[in-house]
Amino acid sequence: MTNKFLVSLTHGKGDTDRATVGFVVANAAVASGKEVVVFLNIDGAYLADNGYAEEIHEEGFAPLKSLMNQFVEAGGILWVCSPCHKKRELDENNLIEGATIVGGAKVVEFLSLGAASITY
Repeated sequence: MTNKFLVSLTHGKGDTDRATVGFVVANAAVASGKEVVVFLNIDGAYLADNGYAEEIHEEGFAPLKSLMNQFVEAGGILWVCSPCHKKRELDENNLIEGATIVGGAKVVEFLSLGAASITY
């Protein structure tokens, strides 16, 4: 069994519940000792933009920015879909701390190592 886990996060302010729960699950996976990647793609790419997640606070959960910071501080890996980031005309110089822009091949490589995956 692999120790790798990928959360594919496709939502931002359009569905704050999914964006938040994605990071709740990612934090649970990191806390259980997994190597965890959150792949921010489609509208989830906006979450990698500095300041975007600051005002997202889904009722019943910690603020999204806190969950994201907790994830990175715990050793979680943040990947941002390169074409998704470009399509949304986001500035690569405005990435949040810990985020890296990657192509789809990087995700395929991680998954091919046996990583479990969930999508929000």
